[in-house]
Amino acid sequence: MSHAWCALPTPQDGSVIFDDQIRGPIEFSNQELDDLIIRRTDGSPTYNFCVVVDDWDMEITHVIRGEDHINNTPRQINILKALNAPVPMYAHVSMINGDDGKKLSKRHGAVSVMQYRDDGYLPEALLNYLVRLGWSSGDQEIFTREEMIKLFSLNAVSKSASAFNTDKLLWLNHHYINTLAPEYVATHLQWHIEQENIDTRNGPQLAELVKLLGERCKTLKEMAQSCRYFYEDFSEFDADAAKKHLRPVARQPLEVVRDKLSAITDWSAENVHHAIQATADELEVGMGKVGMPLRVAVTGAGQSPALDVTVHAIGKTRSIERINKALGFIAERESQQ
Repeated sequence: MSHAWCALPTPQDGSVIFDDQIRGPIEFSNQELDDLIIRRTDGSPTYNFCVVVDDWDMEITHVIRGEDHINNTPRQINILKALNAPVPMYAHVSMINGDDGKKLSKRHGAVSVMQYRDDGYLPEALLNYLVRLGWSSGDQEIFTREEMIKLFSLNAVSKSASAFNTDKLLWLNHHYINTLAPEYVATHLQWHIEQENIDTRNGPQLAELVKLLGERCKTLKEMAQSCRYFYEDFSEFDADAAKKHLRPVARQPLEVVRDKLSAITDWSAENVHHAIQATADELEVGMGKVGMPLRVAVTGAGQSPALDVTVHAIGKTRSIERINKALGFIAERESQQ
């Protein structure tokens, strides 16, 4: 059904002046403004009319939005005045530029908030980062929600465009992974573990995993992707790590440390450390000559958290089984030479 369109006549003289809480007074001559369509021919109301009615109905006192809406403001104020409605305070923040220096928009660089969850960012890190885009409170970088509420002021919001810096967001995320309660971080990590299809029943609790990998991982996704060896056996060793550290010279250190680990009755990271140190002392070699072959043997790769806590978390039985697997790998390589 067709309807007649409806427009709100704009005053022929005078101007619309509003005190932008970030940019100061802004003035538009009414002669620059066309009559404003508030209903289309299909009967549907237009954007500017809808947002005005919505703000009025919800008793909005402050409208904070991007600077690309500045030109809408005088039109919306004219609608409010025609309705004898109170005019809220307006604050127009600067736009955000991407890493490439171009303005972020729906068509350029747009990323869903949920995508940051999928990429392994904690809510606290994203919120902290976003509140600091274009706003500051001295040199402080880290803010709790309570501090944000207490310290935030529109007077401290910059008029200049902000640049979205992924490295800064990663730094904040790493900070929160290591400072929030491990039990809380683990609740967010659980989702990423499920995405990797890792069965965590045979291994450390996720809160312990956060403690183990927090220093090494900047995102929860990275943590989930690098923790599998704590819970599941691997089928093969990293080729480069094995070539460098699982050589014939590593056989004796692995045999001796295996036997010392087997003899531990009180399985703890401290006693694991003593076993590794005792092996190096007995063979009169540096800790690296024992530690690196052992790391590759139990994790399958050349990098991991501290070896004593890693071996402890993997467990006594599984660690010894993997050492035997590494010894078999060394023997097989020797037989092929």
